[in-house]
Amino acid sequence: MKKVEAIIRPEKLQEVKEALSKEGIVGMTVLEVKGRGEQGGITLEWRVGEYKVDFLPKIKLEIVAEDDKVSVIIKTICALAKTGEVGDGKIFVLPVSEVIKIRTGEQSN
Repeated sequence: MKKVEAIIRPEKLQEVKEALSKEGIVGMTVLEVKGRGEQGGITLEWRVGEYKVDFLPKIKLEIVAEDDKVSVIIKTICALAKTGEVGDGKIFVLPVSEVIKIRTGEQSN
């Protein structure tokens, strides 16, 4: 099993979620996060002048899936979350050694 963590633009969440559902991927955790990378933030103008926003709002998707579903998850997220601009996000894939259902105590390796 693998855990796919994707950082995407907030406006892309609905589209990505719907496409993943069509692929049979319905279980996911969604977190509202703030971060920075190459984009380095943005400069905004306000009545009193300019100010810099270093950490921009992003969405973090966490999906634990069987190994054979990971490539579909990655392709779907890449296809729908991409704008071609700096700040589109990143995807991380991590190994999962064990999963335990709290309600039943069932374990998966």
